[in-house]
Amino acid sequence: MLDYASLAALAAVVREGSFDKAAAALGVTPSAVSQRVKGLEERVGATLLTRGVPCQATQIGAKLCAHVEQVRLLESEVVRDLPGLAGPAPGPPTIRVAVNADSVSTWFPRAAALFAAETGAMLDLVLEDEAHTADRLRSGEVLAAVTADPAPVPGCKTYPLGVLDYAAVASPGFIARFFPGGLDAESLAAAPILRFDRRDQLQARWAKEAWGASIRPPTHWTPSTPGMLDMTLAGLGWAMTPVVLAAPHLAAGRLVELSPRLRIGVTLYWQRTRLAARLLDHLTQAVRSTGADALARVEG
Repeated sequence: MLDYASLAALAAVVREGSFDKAAAALGVTPSAVSQRVKGLEERVGATLLTRGVPCQATQIGAKLCAHVEQVRLLESEVVRDLPGLAGPAPGPPTIRVAVNADSVSTWFPRAAALFAAETGAMLDLVLEDEAHTADRLRSGEVLAAVTADPAPVPGCKTYPLGVLDYAAVASPGFIARFFPGGLDAESLAAAPILRFDRRDQLQARWAKEAWGASIRPPTHWTPSTPGMLDMTLAGLGWAMTPVVLAAPHLAAGRLVELSPRLRIGVTLYWQRTRLAARLLDHLTQAVRSTGADALARVEG
């Protein structure tokens, strides 16, 4: 039999990032958490955690954590039907989901609000680039993900959501400074850009599609969707911005499109584990309905 007290300790350390925070979440001492994790590692015969700041699960540890999250979700379903089985005030159930930052800053909050209003459950969002959220699902770290990867993760269902459209934008002052003679491949290569992180390839993709140019310009790294918009408005660089966020600034003249006729889209999908859980069903319904309203249709 699996030792669920030890598994819960392992999952708490991974979720909270440290033994002290895991102990506070579980209501036990850090020493007790450490002993449970160590005992589990000895029983499994493998290292389950990489001790650091934060602590991270190894490949085997991630599989065990995924099992714990699934069991916790299924237990919440049973307790809902048989409340007499519940222990002392377990609190609302929580689903861990990987989502890209641009979705969190645009359409996903409406899906989350709809889900929470219907179920009373909580969400634990893991922010990740849309090209890599499926990796979080594949490792078992999350139970569902908004992803740009259409390839089904083993054991998961995939649903197309729609297309999030992006425009290449900059402030009028930035345009005047860096593109005084108009836009071309040479000026693009010299003009500073804003990128979310090292995985963000939207600017490079746009330059390639618009001008056939492979650019490596000076870069401001800005790992925040609202922060990137603010820095674009301040004139630090040009950026690919979700059209829904750029639209009011374009209308007011605070931003200008580098090439109004060329926008690019990122097709998004919802992937969720096949685990038969009503909360996942509710979340899937909320995400799909909100995505259908907020995102452009996927062209067949």
